[in-house]
Amino acid sequence: MNIRQAYIDFFAKKDHKVYDSMPLIPDDASLLFTNAGMVQFKDIFTGNIPIPTLPRATSSQLCIRAGGKHNDLENVGYTARHHTLFEMLGNFSFGDYFKKEAIAYAWEFVTQILGFDKSVLYVTIHESDDEAYKLWCEHIAAERIKRMGDKDNFWQMGDSGPCGPCSEIYVDQGDKYFHSDEDYFGGEGDRFLEIWNLVFMQFEQKDGKRIPLPKPSIDTGMGLERVIALKEGKINNFDTSLFAPLMRCIENLTHKTYMGDDEIFDRFDFQESQILEIKNTQASFRVIADHARSVAFLLAQGVNFDKEGRGYVLRRILRRAVRHGYLLGLKKPFLYEVVGVVCESMGEHYCYLQERKNAIKEQCNAEELRFFETIESGMALFNAELESLQSEDCKKQEGTFSGEVAFKLYDTYGFPLDLTQDMLRQKHIQVDMEVFDQCMNEQKNRSKASWKGSGDSLKEGDFNLLLSKFGKNEFVGYESNKQSCKIKALLDSNFRIVDILEPNSQGWVMLDITPFYPESGGPVGDTGVLYSTNKALESSQAQKYANVLDTQKFFGLNLSLVESLRTLKVEQEVFAEVDSNRLEIMKHHSATHLLHFALSKVLGSHIAQAGSLVQPHRLRFDFSHPKALTNDEITHIENLVNEQILKANSQKCETMNIKDAKEKGAKALFGEKYGESVRVISFGDSIELCGGIHIKNTAEIGSFYITKESSVSSGVRRIEAVCGNAAYQYGKNALIELDKARESLKSQDVLQGIDKLKMQLNEAKERVNKAKQNIKSLDYEEINGVKLIVLKLDFISANEAKELIDRVKNENENVAILLLTKSKNKISIAAGVKNAQLKAGTWVKQVAQILGGSGGGRDDFATAGGRDISKINEALALAIDIAKNVLRDY
Repeated sequence: MNIRQAYIDFFAKKDHKVYDSMPLIPDDASLLFTNAGMVQFKDIFTGNIPIPTLPRATSSQLCIRAGGKHNDLENVGYTARHHTLFEMLGNFSFGDYFKKEAIAYAWEFVTQILGFDKSVLYVTIHESDDEAYKLWCEHIAAERIKRMGDKDNFWQMGDSGPCGPCSEIYVDQGDKYFHSDEDYFGGEGDRFLEIWNLVFMQFEQKDGKRIPLPKPSIDTGMGLERVIALKEGKINNFDTSLFAPLMRCIENLTHKTYMGDDEIFDRFDFQESQILEIKNTQASFRVIADHARSVAFLLAQGVNFDKEGRGYVLRRILRRAVRHGYLLGLKKPFLYEVVGVVCESMGEHYCYLQERKNAIKEQCNAEELRFFETIESGMALFNAELESLQSEDCKKQEGTFSGEVAFKLYDTYGFPLDLTQDMLRQKHIQVDMEVFDQCMNEQKNRSKASWKGSGDSLKEGDFNLLLSKFGKNEFVGYESNKQSCKIKALLDSNFRIVDILEPNSQGWVMLDITPFYPESGGPVGDTGVLYSTNKALESSQAQKYANVLDTQKFFGLNLSLVESLRTLKVEQEVFAEVDSNRLEIMKHHSATHLLHFALSKVLGSHIAQAGSLVQPHRLRFDFSHPKALTNDEITHIENLVNEQILKANSQKCETMNIKDAKEKGAKALFGEKYGESVRVISFGDSIELCGGIHIKNTAEIGSFYITKESSVSSGVRRIEAVCGNAAYQYGKNALIELDKARESLKSQDVLQGIDKLKMQLNEAKERVNKAKQNIKSLDYEEINGVKLIVLKLDFISANEAKELIDRVKNENENVAILLLTKSKNKISIAAGVKNAQLKAGTWVKQVAQILGGSGGGRDDFATAGGRDISKINEALALAIDIAKNVLRDY
């Protein structure tokens, strides 16, 4: 039975609109991950957006609880129900049906669709909810209904907002495996397992009071993993068919056997030590299986391994899984294999897993390799500290692991703190958090000492004062790059509010209306000038008041950094004009959109933007991809961008709601928070959500060149490129370099010249190889224990002959060698002597004389030259005679 599909179909027949699982990265700055089924409907429940036409919804929502306030990471592997990633089945009513229908739907699905016997079902309600009690009595005996307090059966979103009582359905799993004192309905034991939670959202929490909502709503949640476990008669989620493919994969990798909880309970021949070993193996299997699911889905949805934020949580999850694999004997990357099985087993419903499987596996493997480089050293440090801690000489610190060592494991070896804590868990040892935090703070202070940042964290109060006094200033830069305006506030270089800025000083200006675009989403902030008046109309009277060096946004305020040329005062009227850099920034910004589009076309739909920088002279674009691009891929991408430019696509700017924008196919930036109303920028097939400044037509970009492709971090690549005037300069410089190459190669055809050089190099290598072979095969003559080698070589240069002589001397204890080479009617002679009476300088000088030349050198090495080619054979014979006479006499 496909429980997920059965649930969706059931509520679709009850007039519920079926919603896809929203991304694990929510459009909600207050949440690290989507952690509940109601997250995508949060704005409806809070009244921020209108109730949809169809006020009923259902979904199977992927959720992650592995960071922030909702964090189950440390429990995974040690409990029957905790997961980092799970699916929440839910049905929702937005001011439509309420308790009666919600209870009836739940009971019908549990008893008729899932087929649970009514005799094993129990219900809890809030202690004050008489209405729910009466409604439940229509379906279940009163003695099976239990009233509970706020702690268990009242739900609220926060200190304010929607809230209401809950009702939960429980399944009695029987007493075969559960017989503790707490295994009764309402107890802390696991025998009675909650299967479904119904939230009756009927109040608004406000100023400590609960005010009835005019349109009460329904929010329910049922965990898919535990429903499957109950249907299959398993007492642990990890023992179900859902995880079976993953367990088989881990068994194949480790050559160990996974045993489920019921198998262990049913065996009576295990010793206590065996059970402990099985439990430890079981926990590691479960951690690996669970974490592989989270890694697969997070990578598939564009999260990348990082040092902070969601990427850091992803890294923690992977490293915890790898550490458990290490415990099972795996000493090289393995998790990527399990992740591949996740993609296969869950890819039928979540098709993007199958589509991105190879990229996900490669990205996972690369990150594993990084951790395995340090895990041995980290484990050695951990074990050494543990031994020290448990020794008899360490009684004072018993039970507390060094915070300094824990920090070193984190800082040097990449062990997240919770990984160290997890390793200590079974030994009931705690990390000295006071010392760990102290080390962490010292590191942060060292970082801050060299940090030059904005005033956000320094003078927030001043910014809030400006906001409360003036509100946000108006940006008119989409329509114009110049504007008459008034100075509403001034801040000095330390972000203190001042009344004036003296000449030749730097500070920040807040204009009531500004054409200057603040740095945001990649493009750098605008620069320009503040004039006394519109210089185009009154050029003779216009005076420069200040140069605008940068523009930034602080807490919603658009402020420009200026260098004052004259005194600036609050309430002073000025004329603001953006300089020509704006046009080049716009070209590069629009080019990033075209590049994003081209990357997706060439590399695949897994491409997600991971950062960008847009400057007047270049652009930088980071994106998720597991490996370096080939030259063919780079060429293809560059060609696609230029094709879009040459099509002269006009910019289309639309404002629409977020849902319509996504349905239109607009790309949203990873981690970006969007409101319900968004700005959509289109250039032909390139469609993105963007609040930035752009050119009106792609033809204005001119041309586009990719200048570099590189790695940023595991799974993140970077492309650097130029367009507009920078592209012209790039092409011009390339032509200058080409002319220099022609001059150096003495050829108009550079490729032909390079080929000629390659051919000459290959010939030289061939000559060397032949010379080496000649020397090896030479029937040398040995005289008084000295090898005598005299040879004319036709395939090598004089310098190569010298190198060969050095090689022969290195390979022999007693040797005398003389080589003759010929080049352009010139003869070169080189000789080397080692541990022999013969002197190289005298030897080459005598031989050179017969060739009409001269030379000399040291006793162990000497060179000479000659021009009489006709006497080469005579010279070789003389060289042999001289050497023999000297060596024989010796």
